[in-house]
Amino acid sequence: MTDSSGVSMSPENAAKLDLARQFIQSIPHSHALGMLLEEIGGGKAVISMPWDERLVGDPRTGVISGGAISALMDTCCGAAVMSHPAAPAGTATIDLRIDYMRAATPRQRITARAEVYHITRSVAFLRATAIDEEAGLPVATATGAFTVERVKGGAK
Repeated sequence: MTDSSGVSMSPENAAKLDLARQFIQSIPHSHALGMLLEEIGGGKAVISMPWDERLVGDPRTGVISGGAISALMDTCCGAAVMSHPAAPAGTATIDLRIDYMRAATPRQRITARAEVYHITRSVAFLRATAIDEEAGLPVATATGAFTVERVKGGAK
């Protein structure tokens, strides 16, 4: 069996990725914000969110709120952790630092990409970027730490 990037994976990892997809799609705020899981696997995730008038933070400019962008980035980071081969169960945010680089362009989809760059027995460290359809400077970047929850009674 292979993932979306063509990498071979065990049936156990395939089931884990399917569970991660289902979990992300069932989160109420993800659904309310219109998040779409684009890619997931191997400690990486890509989730997009369409521009929606309900998410605008400043009606004069049409710029989407920073809160919607932070929710997108947090969800994307969590998905990346859940897809990592060394993270056998769920995850929770310990710390997420987001640097807003510029206002997102009104009426454009925002896409977050997150990657686990280091993982220990109990903590995963991530980097993430949110972009819109404009080339150049990202809308936001993030670094975070997330729990690596172990299956109770499982391997340590």
